[in-house]
Formats: sequence, C-alpha cells, structure tokens
Amino acid sequence: MMDDPEDKKPADWVEEKRMVDTDAKKPDDWDDEEDGEWEAPTKDNPEYKGDWSVKRISNPGYKGFWEAKKIANPEYVDEEALYSYADFGFIGFDLWQVKGGSIFDNIIITDDKSEADVFAKKWKALSEVEAAKKKEEDEAKKAETPETKSEDKDEDADDEDGKPDSEEM
Repeated sequence: MMDDPEDKKPADWVEEKRMVDTDAKKPDDWDDEEDGEWEAPTKDNPEYKGDWSVKRISNPGYKGFWEAKKIANPEYVDEEALYSYADFGFIGFDLWQVKGGSIFDNIIITDDKSEADVFAKKWKALSEVEAAKKKEEDEAKKAETPETKSEDKDEDADDEDGKPDSEEM
C-alpha cells in the first residue's frame, strides 16, 4: 500500500477541532487588573470532519517480499569432521543452582554407544565401592560420637588441677 499521489486535501477542509465562541461576551464584573485579559471560551467546531489523511492505494510497482539471492560459493568445502577432535582438553558448564555444593565428575563425550556402555560399567563399579566406604566411615563416626561427647563433658567440668574453669581466673 502507498499514498495516492493524485489525492489532494480539499480546499474547504477544516483543520480546527475547536473554535472561539462568537456569541460569548465579556462579563460585566470582569476586572482586567485582577482577573487578567479576558479570552472568549471555545466550543466544538461543527464543520470539523476529523484529521485529514491521504487515501491509500495498492502499489503498482510492488514485486513481492524481497529475498536475498542465493548464489553458489565456489570456495565452500563441506567439512565432515568439523566437530570431531582427538582430545578435549577441558569442558565447561554454565549452570544456575539454587543449592551450592554440587560436584560433577566422570563426564564422557562420545558418539560410540559401546564406549559409553563400558564407561558406565566402570563407573557403576567405582560408585558401589565409594558408597560402601562412605557407609563404613559414617558408621565409624556414629560409633565414635557418643564416647567423644562424654569425654568432652568431663574435661569441661574439671581441669588437670581438679578445679572448675571459673575459679582459675
């Protein structure tokens, strides 16, 4: 769509939305010194038809949506192994966590299912050994905890000289 070049605003088109009320008169008790200069009130203009805008027509020169031409690149070579690397030196993760302290370990990047299965078996065996050791350590700490607490109470009550801590000062 485009503006019609042949469309012109009519000569009698009224631009003013409001006009001065010619019937209004200055009040008799109006004092220019106290009230300022009197201005006649305005009223709606009955000849006002709204804002004028040029008529819109279809563009005769429109050829459709523009798209860039696609031309062949003679220097382009399709790289089959663009993403394939012999070794990844490092890997990074950008994570948002609500709880801190998460640890990520044993990460594998592969496209070979058999290699991933072998890695999973090794990881499962290692994980079971680690879980068993953790359980042993937790049980040892649990067994040690009641004895330690009773020893601490005895030490707090008396020092080596047999007097409570508060008398030493």
